[in-house]
Amino acid sequence: MKPIALQLWSVQDVAKENFFDTLEAVAKMGYDGVEFAGYYDKSASELKAKLAELNLKVAGSHIPYERFLENLEEVIAYEKELGNQNLVVPWASFETEDGWQSFAENMTEIASKVQAAGLTFSYHNHNHEFEKIEDDFILEMLLKAVPGLNFELDTYWIQYAGVDVVNFMEQYKGRMKLVHLKDMKENPVESTEIGNGVLDIAGFVREAIEDGVEWLVIEQEAFTQSTLKSVEIGLTNLQRILAEG
Repeated sequence: MKPIALQLWSVQDVAKENFFDTLEAVAKMGYDGVEFAGYYDKSASELKAKLAELNLKVAGSHIPYERFLENLEEVIAYEKELGNQNLVVPWASFETEDGWQSFAENMTEIASKVQAAGLTFSYHNHNHEFEKIEDDFILEMLLKAVPGLNFELDTYWIQYAGVDVVNFMEQYKGRMKLVHLKDMKENPVESTEIGNGVLDIAGFVREAIEDGVEWLVIEQEAFTQSTLKSVEIGLTNLQRILAEG
């Protein structure tokens, strides 16, 4: 079965209180791995030891773009010590086409250095990257301009942008190591537990598996109950979807 990770941003409220207790709770639920969104002042060595104790793998890590620009060697050293293969820029936004072009140039240089270190480099989308520059979506422009760039497709946000998720995945087969899954409720339109919304999660998963995606990553951004309970429900439902094929 395809491994499932939790994007730890989803449970940041409890992670801020006690990061290691949160990792223990995630492991107890049955997640195969985690995707980081900050390290809460833990060194790579102590975090690696804790993950080994809990039998959790590292799916990837969201690292701010500014950190790549300002401290790339430090970032690479930390991730290699931690044992993380997938480095992800989680967000960027620019008001002008020139801003995005400059971003693409910087991302090309970063991607080259990350690849030289034996790691993979990805960009995580929201909905605004499906606005257009000339004839291409911004995300398409980035993928064309930065040959060494993979992308972590956020299925919720591409659906929110009105773009066909499965078709887009098919077009860029081979450039996704990680796929973000979160479900959507309609009133109000916001994320909810996997399996409790209106999105075709089963269809997204089938395409991800066909495309050779390494990790399915659960993320949730809005909650009506505790964050830990919500991501446990999401895991149970996604495991059922995978079992049903």
